[in-house]
Amino acid sequence: MNNKWRLQLPLHLMIIPGLVLVLIFSYGPMLGIVIAFQKFTPTRGIWGSPWIGLDNFAYVMQLPSFFQVIWNTVYIAVMKITAGLAVPLTVAVLMNEIRKEFVKRTVQTLVYLPHFLSWVILSGILVDILSPSSGIVNQGLKWLGIEPVFFMADNSWFPFTLVLSNEWKEFGFSSIIYLAAITSINPSLYEAAVIDGANRWKQTWHVTLPGMAPIIVLMVTLSIGNVLNAGFEQVFNMYSPVVYESGDIIDTFVYRIGIVDAQYGVATAIGLFKSIVSFVLLSVSYLLAYRFANYRIF
Repeated sequence: MNNKWRLQLPLHLMIIPGLVLVLIFSYGPMLGIVIAFQKFTPTRGIWGSPWIGLDNFAYVMQLPSFFQVIWNTVYIAVMKITAGLAVPLTVAVLMNEIRKEFVKRTVQTLVYLPHFLSWVILSGILVDILSPSSGIVNQGLKWLGIEPVFFMADNSWFPFTLVLSNEWKEFGFSSIIYLAAITSINPSLYEAAVIDGANRWKQTWHVTLPGMAPIIVLMVTLSIGNVLNAGFEQVFNMYSPVVYESGDIIDTFVYRIGIVDAQYGVATAIGLFKSIVSFVLLSVSYLLAYRFANYRIF
C-alpha cells in the first residue's frame, strides 16, 4: 500500500490546484444558501437580513409561471439529451466507415470546430440565418412555396430551434467519445465477421454497436443528471420576451428574478431547489452507471 501511495503521490499533487479552485468557487459560495431562507438585503448582508424560513419557497410555488418554467426546462433538456446521444453516435459510426484517413480527419475537424465558438457569436449567426425576411433558411422555404417561419419568435418552433442549434454546435465534440470507443474494438472481430460473409452493414450492427455498448450505456446513465440543465448561455443569448412561454428555463428565470428584479432570496430558493433535484438525479445516474457500465469515479 505504501509503494502504491508513493507511486501515485505525483498524481495527487497535480490534483491540488484544481481542488483549491473547486473549494473556492464551488464549495465556498454554498455558504450563501442561507439567503434562500432570508428576506435578503445587500445593505444588511447575510447576518443582518431577517430570517423568514420557507416563505421564499412558498412564494416561488405560487408564481404562475414557475411550473411552466420547470416544464420548459425538462422538455428542452430531454430533447437535447436524446439528440446529444443519437446524433454523435450516428456520426461516429458513419465517420468510422470513411476509409481515406485524410478525408476522415478533415470531416472530423470541420464538425468539431463549432464547439469552440461561444453562443454570443453563434446566436448572432443564427439570427441572420433564420431571419424571416432575409435568412437563407426562409429563403429556401419560400423557394419551396412554404411560408416563412419566425424560428426565434415562435413559441411552437423555438424549443426545436434551441435543440437543433445546440446539436449543430456540440455533436462533433461528442462524437469523439464514440470514435474512441470504436478504436478500442478488437480488429479480429471484424476479420472473423468478414470470414463469415458479413458486409459493412452487418459488421456495424453485430460488431461495432455491441462493442460500443458499454460507452453508450454509460453516456445514457450519466446524462440523467442533466435533466434540469437546458443550457443557460444558449437560451440567454437566443430568447426574448416573446418566447418566454416556451423558452424560459430555470437558469434564465433565476437570472431575471435575482439579477434583474433583485429578489435575491427568491432566486436563491429556486437555485437551491434545482440543486437538490439535480443532486438526486446525479446520484441515481452514477448508481446506474456503476451497475450497468461498471463506471466508478474512485
